[in-house]
Amino acid sequence: MQTSYEQLVSHVETMGGAVIAFSGGVDSTLVVAAAHDALGPRALAVTGCSPTYSADEREQAVALAKFLGVRHLLIETRENDDPTYRSNPANRCYYCKRELFTELRAILQREGLSVMLDGFNADDRKDFRPGHAAACELKVRSPLNELELTKADIRRLARQRGLPNWDQPACACLASRIPYGEEITPARLQRVVKAETAIRSLGFGTVRVRDHGTVARIELEPRDLPRATDKDWAQQLTNAVKMAGFLYACLDLQGYRTGSMNEALPTTQPREATP
Repeated sequence: MQTSYEQLVSHVETMGGAVIAFSGGVDSTLVVAAAHDALGPRALAVTGCSPTYSADEREQAVALAKFLGVRHLLIETRENDDPTYRSNPANRCYYCKRELFTELRAILQREGLSVMLDGFNADDRKDFRPGHAAACELKVRSPLNELELTKADIRRLARQRGLPNWDQPACACLASRIPYGEEITPARLQRVVKAETAIRSLGFGTVRVRDHGTVARIELEPRDLPRATDKDWAQQLTNAVKMAGFLYACLDLQGYRTGSMNEALPTTQPREATP
């Protein structure tokens, strides 16, 4: 039997009071909605803001929180102050999430609430998610994972709840555009934002611009590849990344897929985060 939205709400209701890590993506939005419906004012959504989180994503999170009527805080996180994080190791996300959840724990204690929640789900267990190790260390609970909800389940429940982003393309931290081992700098993050914004303005949906130094490797949905290879469209894509500060434009013929930078990791690298 499929899990219903009401079952998710009942599950969260047992937690008493929660601070939710809220990025504005569909996963965390569903958790925030369920927590608000279950706990009312004892649910607090918190969005961590830093150079790796775009202004558009921040504005969307604010709009979604207002739509839901949930209490919402924007906080500044300082993962970029950590030289280990900036050096961009394969477990970069661990350091980012550790910073976020440390800040959330302080808020949890100040507010007198019971648990921290995130949007980690059953499908995420199949991917390389070093940030989940930080969540486990800091006692963050993942209700979507606890109920074995997959991404398809989450979109179904989000649509059932009437969430406006139920079919939104997946988002990811801007640092995921930079190859492991290469320094994360504000300048590199900003040119990725400029390039992706320009490409989306051309009518392309899911876009990733992977920063390979002078080369922008553009990932688009496979269905968009025929249009992108048309001479006129190819020129517009090239112009978009050059205006952002890249020297060359490269279209990835495999198309968009999550975690494509992980393909460069050694085969011995663990593919699933563990506490």
